[in-house]
Amino acid sequence: MTAMVAVLAACGGIVPTTGGPSPTRPPVRPPVRPGPSTPLPPPPQNALVLGVRAGPAVSSLPMTAAKAAGALASFRESCARLTSRTDGSGLTRPADWRAACAAAAGWGTASPIGFFASYFETVRVGDGSAYATGYYEPEIAGSRTPQPGYSVPVYAFPPDLVRARPGDAQPLKDGRMPLGRYGPDGRFTSYFDRAQITNGALGGQGLEIAWAADPVEFFFLQVQGSGRLVAPDGTVTRIGYAGQNGLAYTGIGGVMRDRGLVGSGPGQYSGSMQGIMKYIREHPVEGHALMNQNRSWVFFKVLNGDGPLGALNVPVRGGASVAADPRFVPLGAPVWLDLDRREANGIWVAQDTGGAIKGANRFDTFWGAGTRARTVAGGMSGRGSALVLVPKGTLARLGAGPGTR
Repeated sequence: MTAMVAVLAACGGIVPTTGGPSPTRPPVRPPVRPGPSTPLPPPPQNALVLGVRAGPAVSSLPMTAAKAAGALASFRESCARLTSRTDGSGLTRPADWRAACAAAAGWGTASPIGFFASYFETVRVGDGSAYATGYYEPEIAGSRTPQPGYSVPVYAFPPDLVRARPGDAQPLKDGRMPLGRYGPDGRFTSYFDRAQITNGALGGQGLEIAWAADPVEFFFLQVQGSGRLVAPDGTVTRIGYAGQNGLAYTGIGGVMRDRGLVGSGPGQYSGSMQGIMKYIREHPVEGHALMNQNRSWVFFKVLNGDGPLGALNVPVRGGASVAADPRFVPLGAPVWLDLDRREANGIWVAQDTGGAIKGANRFDTFWGAGTRARTVAGGMSGRGSALVLVPKGTLARLGAGPGTR
């Protein structure tokens, strides 16, 4: 996805409101004079490089049967990918997961906690300090056909959005060529940004798969990476992430904080999704310009399954699935969160990614659809610790027994 997808909570747009308001303008700093300096070391590339150590036994975790049952179902759905894809974290190999996946396929409903205790051990990645936000599946007014009141186009992935050919642009940090388009002169350039697309850059190409009623609601649906469109006759269409325009995501909550708009003082707003949306509604001109600060644009496709698809191309489930950075958590692996937000604590399964979900122990919890999901996800900001559950024997193979890194 998304991650996903791309995502406001999922992509760092929701900001915590602690620490008081920011100044309206950043402080003026003296110019930096050139001179000798010591370059900073590059950040760790994955969990194995960062270092892992043994965590507590799975049987000692305060796991509930209901939470474990949901995680087992999501783990089972992930197994086809777990046993076939390369783990970017460096912690596991596809073969490591086969015993647990074979057991999950035939495991009954009597003891889901016993399943995890039987087949997994825990590791702390780095110091284990975790931060988690939340995302959900929005439900907004939308129609598959154009009609009065539904004028915000929902675009499919455009055919002219391509990766540059080698030599036509600088490679990205991960070695891939950037996304963009080739102009009439044959030169590669960046793709249209949010402001250009909003102003009609893709009009007349037949890319519309639906039309939304509210540009603000659609903006937040794009940030989440998937959602449901509800037509006037009650028909529901689920849409999911199909791609992105290749331009960097900017969390508008962070922009608001930099401008002194987030806080508890007069004229300030909560850094939650609800607070950001309130600001945009109350200041439509400034709000439109604020949304355009996020130059990233998400394209969609119609989904026919029973849930939005995550990065593993399996459905993500409310209360069971999290987005994580695959460099630090094997996608499909269970994770344990112990945060200062009780509702987010317990066992989850890493099945998705997100544009701002980067680094060790950074998670985005998925809450499903509906009013409660929107409220919980929109205000989720939890800190604490995290464990990654890996197949038994992984610690010994990595030489990461108790007390080692």
